[in-house]
Amino acid sequence: MNLHVQHLGSGPDLVMLHGWGLHGRVFTTLAEQLASRFRISLIDMPGHGRSPPPQQTLDLAGLTEMVASVAPSRATWLGWSLGGMVAAQLALTAPAQVEKLILVNSSPRFVTAADWPWAMDPAVLDGFALALHEDYHGTLERFLSLQIAPGTAEGRHNLRQLRAMVLQFPTPAAQALRDGLVILRSADLRTQFSSLRLPTLLVLGERDRLVPAAVGSAVHALLTTARIEVIKGAGHVPFLSHQRQFLTAVSAFLEDLHD
Repeated sequence: MNLHVQHLGSGPDLVMLHGWGLHGRVFTTLAEQLASRFRISLIDMPGHGRSPPPQQTLDLAGLTEMVASVAPSRATWLGWSLGGMVAAQLALTAPAQVEKLILVNSSPRFVTAADWPWAMDPAVLDGFALALHEDYHGTLERFLSLQIAPGTAEGRHNLRQLRAMVLQFPTPAAQALRDGLVILRSADLRTQFSSLRLPTLLVLGERDRLVPAAVGSAVHALLTTARIEVIKGAGHVPFLSHQRQFLTAVSAFLEDLHD
């Protein structure tokens, strides 16, 4: 399967990988801001955006392998939410392909456990999985609404932006959405995280309802070399809601020659 990849700019390679239900163009503004310094690859995951739907069920390993097959041989990877888990999996299994790792509102485990309270209740994802069969578009809408900081004009504006982005292309394939929910529900990279041997930045939103900012301390305990940035007032999409602060944090990390 040939996934769709959009390239912008020139320079060292920087791959950007979107989250569940969206596509690579969610990063358009960020990519344009960085295109003067980097050659950016925006990859649409299987069944999202302009990429064809998967022909078989994909787990995290299979999804990562498929994404890696259309990516540069070595690059910095920026992954948002589910895309961050894919980027982290690649860094663990094919470290030669990843120079630096930027995880945006992502986590080595997305659902709670007895020893991992900084995550979503598994019942939330289970509810989305069940609802996909009955109200496909409504389920996507509810998931998008969780990604904004509630009760603010800025949050409502971000929600309108996300809706518009989803509508740019046909609705993501049902199989791709189901596979993504299973990955978010079941994948757990915590025991492997400490083996990462590359510069890593984790950017979190102070008001994120999907990946709580408190997970930053837990990730730092697993990977003490990681740089943690929490953007005040941001929800799950800081690269849209707090563009200046987000770009500042990411640019500082990309340009730090001492990482």
